[in-house]
Amino acid sequence: MRFFRPTLRLRMALLYGGLIFLVGISLLFTCAILINNAISDLPVYNSNQPVYTRDPDGAYRQIPIQQAGQVAQDRALTYLLHSGLLYFAIIVVIGTTGGYLLAKQALRPIARLTQTARALSTETLDQRINLGGPDDELRELADTFDAMLARLDAAFDSQRLFVANASHELRTPLSVIRTELEVTLGDPDADDEELRRMGSVVASATDRAQRLVTSLLSLARLQAVSGSELEVSETVDLAWLVPAALHAVTAEADEKGIRIETEVDSAQTSGDPRLLERLIGNLVENAIRHNVPDGWLRVTTGQSADKVWLHVANGGTVIPNGDVDRLFEPFRRGGRMRTATRGAGLGLAIVRLIVEAHRGKLQAAAPPFGGLAIRVELPREHDVPVARTERAGADAVA
Repeated sequence: MRFFRPTLRLRMALLYGGLIFLVGISLLFTCAILINNAISDLPVYNSNQPVYTRDPDGAYRQIPIQQAGQVAQDRALTYLLHSGLLYFAIIVVIGTTGGYLLAKQALRPIARLTQTARALSTETLDQRINLGGPDDELRELADTFDAMLARLDAAFDSQRLFVANASHELRTPLSVIRTELEVTLGDPDADDEELRRMGSVVASATDRAQRLVTSLLSLARLQAVSGSELEVSETVDLAWLVPAALHAVTAEADEKGIRIETEVDSAQTSGDPRLLERLIGNLVENAIRHNVPDGWLRVTTGQSADKVWLHVANGGTVIPNGDVDRLFEPFRRGGRMRTATRGAGLGLAIVRLIVEAHRGKLQAAAPPFGGLAIRVELPREHDVPVARTERAGADAVA
């Protein structure tokens, strides 16, 4: 059985009425005491003149002059109490009703917020309260709620897009593997050469799927700790990490005839060495894979009084300026959702999260002659906040 639960509007109205009742009663009895004291202090004169008073039934009777003051005092107090209580009751009723109406008006934004919250689902997160009126606490609450809905809407859209793209990307290598197996196993005349060819194709597709899953796990882990402090922080010189990153892509660069130029000066910062190594590796891999034959790649590092920087620029096709920011979204490659290039389109998205984890800045520009230039700025050594935990985060992107 559900008991009666008074609404906030009713409680506020009763509160207003109760306050009026207490203040009114206090004023009424204060006035009664003051009038009583004032009449008691009036002087009484002796006189032989008769004094008459009228009873409540209308009859007149004579009283001693010494009793006239007491009679006047009693009648004044009686009139004050009777009339005062009547008007007081009217004021309490009016005050309570007015308080109820005022509470209803004041709580109307809360009702709109409740209605909006009840109507929300993952498909209706685009609804907003859009409360107008004065810039008060309720307006601030409604605007905060709208901002929260906007963030949730963006997060759900990003999640849906991420899942759809991940499914699409995984479908391609899995389809290749299944097709190759079905065709080869269904061919009774398949020889060793055909089996080796099938094995090579399957191995390549499996490697692509493995890279995609690894990148997805790295991206998910970085997103999970986004905005929090680093669990691992050591002194790292970005100049030390550049040679290893370039060595990993040397074969691919030689195959495409890409010229590599470096100008690495000391750039010491505090951070997670594995994350920073992954950052440089992803930038270099992206620059090689999206370059043109006989293109170029330039990597420079340096530092100033309060920051260190890494600059990676490469040749390539012309990228529209409007597509530059979208390159750092998951599954974006060269301004398009998919291309025939290797990789899952997650490299720059991971770079962005690593930079954010180190409280750095990321800038990208597309030169008019083609290619892409990316600049990463990080705080100088000991300027990055660190969580006081063990090295559990060292394997975040391992």
